[in-house]
Amino acid sequence: MSDAEPDAAETSIAGDYELDAPPHKVWRALHTPELREIWLPGSALAEPDAITVIPGKELRFRMRDDAPPFLESTVTFRIAPNGTGGTRLRVIHALTDPRFDRMTWAASNTNTQPLMRAA
Repeated sequence: MSDAEPDAAETSIAGDYELDAPPHKVWRALHTPELREIWLPGSALAEPDAITVIPGKELRFRMRDDAPPFLESTVTFRIAPNGTGGTRLRVIHALTDPRFDRMTWAASNTNTQPLMRAA
């Protein structure tokens, strides 16, 4: 499985999980809204449908925080057989909100002395 996209590397986290269930069952749990609702509530999603789907392999959803500043992100689920009849699940959560770019450039404290002006 590939890592998160290079441009999202600094604004994402990823986790790899080995599951005993076969890939088709994991896919069903990710793809079926009623099953997904158990562990990923629809209220966390910006829209109910996946924004990208690669059948049997990958789903990507757009999410939005439910509290200010209401940042947007994506969560990607990638599944693959693990060679023992189970599934390797990779979950990538990336902050995609364009406002984040501006926030990363502005330090809250530069630790520099303020400029003094002569009187």
